[in-house]
Amino acid sequence: MELSSIEAHAAPPLPKGGQFVAGSGSISGGGQSLTINQTTSRGVIDWSSFSIANGRAVMFNNGSGATLNRVTGGDPSVILGALNASGSVYLINPQGVLVGPTGVIATGGRFVASALDVDNNAFMQGGALTLSGGGNGVVVNLGRIGSSGGDVFLVSRTLAANLGSIDAAQGTAELAAGSQVLLQDASGSQQVFVQTGGGGTALNAGAIRAAQIDLQAADGNVYALAGHSDAIRATGTATRDGHVWLVADSGGVHANGNVSASNANGSGGTVETRGTTLDVGGATVLAGTWKLGAPTFTLDRSNAGAVSRSLNAGTSVDVETSVGDLAVNGNVQWNGGAALTLGAAHDVTIAANTAIANAGSGNLTLRADSGGVDNGGSIKNGGTIDWSKSTGIVSALYDMTGNYASGTVLANTSWTAAPYSGLVTQITAYRLVNDVNDLQNVALDVAGNYALGKDIDAGGTTVFNPIGSLPGPIAALSDAPFTGQFDGMGHTIDNLRIDGVAYGPINIGRGGPTAALGLFGVVGKNGVVRNVNLANAAIGVGSNVGSFGLLVGVNYGLVTYSSSSGNVTDFIIIGGGPDGGLVGSNYGTVERSSSSAAVRTQGDAGGLVGDNYGTVAQSFVTGSVGRGSHGGTGGIVGTNAGLLTQSYSTGYAQDAGLADDNTATGIIDQSFAANLVSGPGEPGSFHGGIAFYNYGAIHNNVYWDRTVTTQTSAFTIGNGTAPPDSNGLTTTQMSNASNFLDWGIPAGGVWAMPVGATHPVLQWQQGH
Repeated sequence: MELSSIEAHAAPPLPKGGQFVAGSGSISGGGQSLTINQTTSRGVIDWSSFSIANGRAVMFNNGSGATLNRVTGGDPSVILGALNASGSVYLINPQGVLVGPTGVIATGGRFVASALDVDNNAFMQGGALTLSGGGNGVVVNLGRIGSSGGDVFLVSRTLAANLGSIDAAQGTAELAAGSQVLLQDASGSQQVFVQTGGGGTALNAGAIRAAQIDLQAADGNVYALAGHSDAIRATGTATRDGHVWLVADSGGVHANGNVSASNANGSGGTVETRGTTLDVGGATVLAGTWKLGAPTFTLDRSNAGAVSRSLNAGTSVDVETSVGDLAVNGNVQWNGGAALTLGAAHDVTIAANTAIANAGSGNLTLRADSGGVDNGGSIKNGGTIDWSKSTGIVSALYDMTGNYASGTVLANTSWTAAPYSGLVTQITAYRLVNDVNDLQNVALDVAGNYALGKDIDAGGTTVFNPIGSLPGPIAALSDAPFTGQFDGMGHTIDNLRIDGVAYGPINIGRGGPTAALGLFGVVGKNGVVRNVNLANAAIGVGSNVGSFGLLVGVNYGLVTYSSSSGNVTDFIIIGGGPDGGLVGSNYGTVERSSSSAAVRTQGDAGGLVGDNYGTVAQSFVTGSVGRGSHGGTGGIVGTNAGLLTQSYSTGYAQDAGLADDNTATGIIDQSFAANLVSGPGEPGSFHGGIAFYNYGAIHNNVYWDRTVTTQTSAFTIGNGTAPPDSNGLTTTQMSNASNFLDWGIPAGGVWAMPVGATHPVLQWQQGH
């Protein structure tokens, strides 16, 4: 039935012919009001008609339970008066439901108005409900619908619309158009899912305020139109992020006016706009993130204007195509720190005479082949990317077999990389690494820039030759180090077995022929490896003396924000190593990185780095490092001839808490050991809370947990400087921030002391 015919319908003053068909209760009253007293937690009532005239009222006393009301007659439901309930009310009418301009609905739980039907038994049992069948009636609100503690759902095959106001500040407000709809309970996400379309429309031209908001029409249209300054406003709760969904996967989404989403703590929420076609040029999104998704998409002048307005309002925007290309044909320009991501299943193209520009700290990411399927996705910039007034970064990611046409790119000549970021340039193009073959092919151009496009499972690869070192005895390792940039983008490489061997007379402090094994054999002075996670990786060495680390064999460059788990086994040759859970030998910098790997050696080994001649900073180890009858092991490094600072170990180390040998040039600063030192069966052995040998400097701000390490002194042998034995703290003392001299806990510095923790942690861990 059309809306006009419902409005013209002469509604009876109160519902009629009500009978409980499931559950129990009583129905009383007449004239001006009707009261339903329900004595079971759930109940089903069949009505011959259910309408409420202006000035009339219906009250459901159903506690915190729920009442399903089904209209069996041939008239739509017209609510012009008041409907109140202590619990939840479901109103099912195949002829449609209209809440008129004077209608007011207020429930303590859910309010559901639907032209689709639902099974009585399923309703009485509780849990998820499938709404289907029923009729083609429309469900429209012109009045006021409010739920003080629940959700509001309007469901129809043809039209589910709000032109009045809906307020569900503690729950969700969801409008769904389809012929089969799933309604379920969810504490933090969508609760309505259109499973089968019907070509219908979900429309908001009024005001909606709820913790989360969802407009869905599977193969029809979604209209989010301006009715107020904040037509759609999701506010979140303590358990729900503020989230708005505008979804018509096989239809169109049309939006204008303000759409806002915020979380209960005041931070920005999320708005998702997804459809076959998107018409959003009149919208301004006020949120943390606005996600736009379509099979293919053109960011034309109108849509680009909406994106620019939203970015300027502080909303980061993520545009993604699921099947084809993304074309930018309109200017996108903004100030501030909001980020723009333009991703395509295939190509990203920026048209001639088109500019993308930021003045502020905003980042731009252009991503071809967003599915990571190696389809030759390319980036073609025929316009201008202007970051000359921005301190943000631009990342362009394209397939190994694709192309990058840079066009006009303007960088900020005053730009400097953020500390610990590992960035080398403000504007960087990366070739995507989407599988093990791509990963191995990085070795073909060790000066290039690469990024992981997705997580990689390397479990089917039996042999992987290290990147940056040439297999076989014919080339020196120093001939071909990796000198480019490799950004893992936070992705994980799983089950990598590193078996390739490379020979060459590089200097790792021991001299002579050696091997360097790791995902990267040798990283050169200008090389950068960042944001890479290795999981369940393995190096097994049986006959080669060398430098072995799961991520890097020998590092002269920078390793930052990287981690490893798995095994390094160098347990055959006496005098092996150096071996590390992450890096074998470090001559450069390893920072803000970690390892939980198990390292077993007959040589020199550390939980993170085997030998350190450079800098290890703000890193930690939770893995174990042990040896056979020979060698030396430290919780973080085996031999430290450089700087070890602001780092800690909580795993197991056979010989010393942090470093087996702190040489004359070694410095250990602002760090601690809280790992078991001295394994079972070694009651007579000598060990150290910090180092076994110390000929360098262990500063007075270095500590060890004497309870866990079982050690009473900082070191055993040597003439270097070291803190007093009183720096060996009990576990209880380690949990007190005031016991760490000059560490600045918890004043926003390097360290933090979480509630209930038995030792400090690094600040970056908590937000990474």
